[in-house]
Amino acid sequence: MPFPPLENDTFLRACLRQATPYTPLWLMRQAGRYLPEYKATRARAGSFMGLATNVDYATEVTLQPLERFPLDAAILFSDILTVPDAMGLGLSFVEGEGPKLARPLRDEASVAALRVPDLAQLRYVFDAVTSIRRALNGRVPLIGFAGSPWTLACYMVEGSGSSDDWRRVKSMLYSRPDLMHRILAINAEAVAGYLNAQIDAGAQAVMVFDSWGGALADGAFQQFSLDYTKQVLARLKRGADGATVPRIVFTKGGGLWLEQMEQLDCDVLGVDWTVNLARARSIVGASKALQGNLDPAVLFAPPERVAEEARGVLDAFGVPHGGTGTGPTHIFNLGHGISQHTPPESVAALAEAVHTHSAAMRQVSTKP
Repeated sequence: MPFPPLENDTFLRACLRQATPYTPLWLMRQAGRYLPEYKATRARAGSFMGLATNVDYATEVTLQPLERFPLDAAILFSDILTVPDAMGLGLSFVEGEGPKLARPLRDEASVAALRVPDLAQLRYVFDAVTSIRRALNGRVPLIGFAGSPWTLACYMVEGSGSSDDWRRVKSMLYSRPDLMHRILAINAEAVAGYLNAQIDAGAQAVMVFDSWGGALADGAFQQFSLDYTKQVLARLKRGADGATVPRIVFTKGGGLWLEQMEQLDCDVLGVDWTVNLARARSIVGASKALQGNLDPAVLFAPPERVAEEARGVLDAFGVPHGGTGTGPTHIFNLGHGISQHTPPESVAALAEAVHTHSAAMRQVSTKP
């Protein structure tokens, strides 16, 4: 399907480790509850799922932050739990409590009955991708996404969106690893198909959110999270319409395993705010772009402090490579999703500081 030509490809070039005139910026959860216009649209939709399953509403809220801020990418408005919902686990969102699954996987019979979903049940997501891509009209690239097999499993076993200790899913992991491996294998196949369908619909980059990989012990992370993320990446399409579709992997709490994650078949590694960017660059900069990693809590500070902290993140990474070919590059983001309590003016200050300071760093580095 034809789409308008891309006007701002800074984000995609940085993903592919190509030189850019400034460091591109986007924010995890950038279309969301910190924006009053989002709240107004959600009120019209009546519920979160009413918002996410309506193509027009999903398109509207995806574009809302781009009307306010000079962001360099849009990300599909959806939720990682659309996949378990299509598997028949019964997704709902309770105000103030987050997502709930009505039929969590708690026994051998429920795991045995689990199947890769019919992607036709997720047509509303793919239709939203196409609608958003058209509505962007080439302004910036569109990112599609999915949860990692392990992260989805956490919700599918626990049955809710939060846990202090992930007791149920870890109990299954250690006491019945065979059941856990079955869930993860099905999830890997489902996630890959889901992301490939987003690429077919018009997504120009895709991101795997391994939000709970850091909850695992060393050894368990490699076996139950990293290995299945590898399976997803191995199944993904590499391009669409002659253009490379970059792959981004973000593991919250994954800084301990950067050396192993550097071996993933992806283009970008996202890191949370606990990671030193200079160290991360020394580990992965020869083969991956880095994405991150401002602490989201910084955005509660006054605008001048937000700008100062943003400059500190850019300075920690250092000047990305310039000229032809490929080399170390950086995509600015938060170390996790933006809080619903964030003042929008803090995001405006952040975008200004990132673009201005990163451009100035490059100019200084090229002076004789």
